[in-house]
Amino acid sequence: MSKMSLGEDHPAIEARGLVKAYGEKRALDGIDLTIRRGQVFGFLGPNGAGKTTTIRILATLTRPSGGTVRVLGHDVLTEADKIRTRVAVTGQFASLDEDLTGYENLLILGRLQGLSRAAGRQRADALLAAFDLTGAADRPVGGYSGGMRRRLDIGASLIVTPDLLFLDEPTTGLDPRSRNQVWELVRRVAAAGTTVLLTTQYLEEADQLAEQIAVIDNGRIVAEGTSAQLKSRVGSGTLNIRLLDGEQRPQALQILAGALEGTVRLATDPLALTMLLATRPAATDTGRLVGRAMTQLAEAGVGIADFSLGQPSLDEAFLALTGHRAATDTNDHEELNA
Repeated sequence: MSKMSLGEDHPAIEARGLVKAYGEKRALDGIDLTIRRGQVFGFLGPNGAGKTTTIRILATLTRPSGGTVRVLGHDVLTEADKIRTRVAVTGQFASLDEDLTGYENLLILGRLQGLSRAAGRQRADALLAAFDLTGAADRPVGGYSGGMRRRLDIGASLIVTPDLLFLDEPTTGLDPRSRNQVWELVRRVAAAGTTVLLTTQYLEEADQLAEQIAVIDNGRIVAEGTSAQLKSRVGSGTLNIRLLDGEQRPQALQILAGALEGTVRLATDPLALTMLLATRPAATDTGRLVGRAMTQLAEAGVGIADFSLGQPSLDEAFLALTGHRAATDTNDHEELNA
């Protein structure tokens, strides 16, 4: 029976006016958040924005200072025990015993969560197989690679399949191959019916996985929507140009500023520049204006090695919404694993 067939039509998470204060400092300043059941929800924000603090409150690890919060239909203050039996939390750092093997870690966690010895062994075997770790099952976790540890850590969160899984920076420090493996695991978990709240600083990760995204900055939600909706708030497109001669960049900037409406950003590469185009009613209109600008550059003798016109990236949307580029969040008030 699927989770959605249990007669629970309330949101997975519903927060209204959520506040968390540390003395005079408000880490969260009136957050309203609704996350429907069965989706992957991305939660983005710059350093110290309040992402980890929010997750700690939703996971009943920290008490809010104000507002109301319900998780899976239960109040976080008065029904915390009911929430804890139905959620799982995976923080930025794997919470595994490095001296035990992968199999032993899963078996012990299964027993702690009430599985019989036989059921625990069966579940451990199934998770190791599902996460491509059977070959490493009898090796101490201390010898695992970063990607293997993260896969095992997520597997440990699924010993008893949760209704809601909190993933805080699940691929921090992983190489691209390991990151792709974790992404596939998240997709499979969500496809099985578990709601996933994902915080990440890899904006491509949110682009790949999240059906809905909220951007938090200075303890407040500053934007919410699909990835495409957030990008559309920034502009109609991004024009990337690479010049043949870096000394012509000032001239190119002047021509583009006169021909197009938007914001120019200079790359560290002296031959490159990017223009974030203002929103226009039709893509054909944007294409026509860009074509005219390229003609003007050519007529002025500005040599172009390459150019491309594409949709704004989520990174550009993030920068426009917060004034910051994404970076590893090391300044939040609490560690999720504390």
